[in-house]
Amino acid sequence: QVQLVESGGGLVQAGDSLRLSCVASGRTFSSKAMGWFRQAPGKEREFVAAISRGGFSTYYGDSVKGRFSISRDNAKNTVALQMNSLKPEDTAVYYCAADTSLGTVVPRRAIEYEYWGQGTQVTVSS
Repeated sequence: QVQLVESGGGLVQAGDSLRLSCVASGRTFSSKAMGWFRQAPGKEREFVAAISRGGFSTYYGDSVKGRFSISRDNAKNTVALQMNSLKPEDTAVYYCAADTSLGTVVPRRAIEYEYWGQGTQVTVSS
């Protein structure tokens, strides 16, 4: 079992920055690809970013490329999402997710992630 706990959400203005963190339980964090997703009311869960087990490969959704950055610290069992130049359309609940499949491809679909955090709300006002 893996438990994920997100933090760092809040209410900010357009153009501001916010940093989300996700802490994972267990001693095998470095064996898991990690991802961030978001879901706005009435919309499907959307891929935001993902990072490989060693942190050397990162992937981003088209809507956040150039503004968001994902990173991880395997010594601290954490993965972070730095969000810059926030827009009102970034408003959503943000979820951290873990993939335990040990595959060579970092997943970018929600269905490929086995474990999820409870989510943290990000609200961007215009």
